[in-house]
Amino acid sequence: MILLSDYDYELPESLIAQLPADKRDNSKMMVLEKDHHSILHKHFYDIVDLIDKDTILVLNNTKVMPARLIGYKDTGAKIEVFLLKALEDRKWEVLIKPSKRIKENTVVKISDELYVKAIERTEEDGGWIVELLYEGDILDVLHRNGNIPLPPYIERKLADEDIKKLDFERYQTVYAKDEGSVAAPTAGLHFTEDILNRLKEKGVEIVYVTLNVGLGTFRPVKCENVLEHKMHSEVFEITEEAARLINEAKVKGKKLTAVGTTTVRTLETAFQQFGEIKACKSASELFIYPSYEFKVVDNLITNFHLPKSTLLMLVSALAGKDFIFEAYGEAIKNEYRFFSYGDCMFIK
Repeated sequence: MILLSDYDYELPESLIAQLPADKRDNSKMMVLEKDHHSILHKHFYDIVDLIDKDTILVLNNTKVMPARLIGYKDTGAKIEVFLLKALEDRKWEVLIKPSKRIKENTVVKISDELYVKAIERTEEDGGWIVELLYEGDILDVLHRNGNIPLPPYIERKLADEDIKKLDFERYQTVYAKDEGSVAAPTAGLHFTEDILNRLKEKGVEIVYVTLNVGLGTFRPVKCENVLEHKMHSEVFEITEEAARLINEAKVKGKKLTAVGTTTVRTLETAFQQFGEIKACKSASELFIYPSYEFKVVDNLITNFHLPKSTLLMLVSALAGKDFIFEAYGEAIKNEYRFFSYGDCMFIK
């Protein structure tokens, strides 16, 4: 049994980052050297010096869509609809709050061009299947009517257009490609075009995979016995070229550094399903926690994660739970900024 309470820690609220760093690569970066059990304090712009040239760097190029919709019932009640996953025939898996105000066939007006019709409740805590009513291309409609779906610990007044513009730009990686995520792969937020170019010039191979971040990544664990937790499915894709480059690199003995836990889960799931990295479009429900043996990933760039989260368990599996908690204690003492817009660590 693995106890959820063993993954709890106290975090001062003041250390939860509400805004991104002034520049993407100005974030602080804690370097954890697993073999030497040492902790170094750096900045992200030092990453080029810290990554060996015989490294393959794998990033998740998913793009965040404006999945947070604010609307009203005909009674005037304000309703928030959080798009999670597209199904068939304009149907979507969503979270609705307050869910108790919604019944089957309730219609929520988002704007004159977008309405949400409740079809079927899927979970007690706000899960619904809905139908979106609109004309034209859904992504165009969402860009006109939706908001970037920031996590609940980042507090925003949606009326502030400057902040909204900042979030549209900064809650997105510079290499984001295809829209489909409802949260950013936040470890990648620190990268700039300049840093990627300097890594390439150094000889580091850079490869992209795609995992559309959904509920599985940030759904809280509610059972005290962690092994009873079930991850929600998240779709991922690995191209022929990405699979070839990763396999060739591993044969040559290159170390693989994953950028973000979503990249880790993509690669480890593919290996679990096929016994190798191969081109595929599949889904991950992989839950990584201590005692897991990594087959593909050697090193990891990742942000600081929430207490009791599956992501905290994943990094504990890679670096060791005691070492991770020691590092988190150091991060709090040195006033690192936590979570999505916060600082990061490089586990090597």
